[in-house]
Amino acid sequence: MLKKPSKLKSTIRTKAKGNVKVGPASEAMIELLTLMYLNSLAEEAKAKAFEEKSATIRGHHVKAVSKKVLKKSRG
Repeated sequence: MLKKPSKLKSTIRTKAKGNVKVGPASEAMIELLTLMYLNSLAEEAKAKAFEEKSATIRGHHVKAVSKKVLKKSRG
């Protein structure tokens, strides 16, 4: 299975002010944090779908829990 390369590094460069160099270790850490955030978002959306007795996770389930997960991930 082919995977497209992540555009995370270019996104960080465009959002950052000035010329920012992202090292390989930092890039790996950012990738890991992104995957952890998406995993927790998926778990919360799955729980929300289960509460509503739905077998599939839909967009409104993700929207309902996204603010809570973002607040929790910020600390």
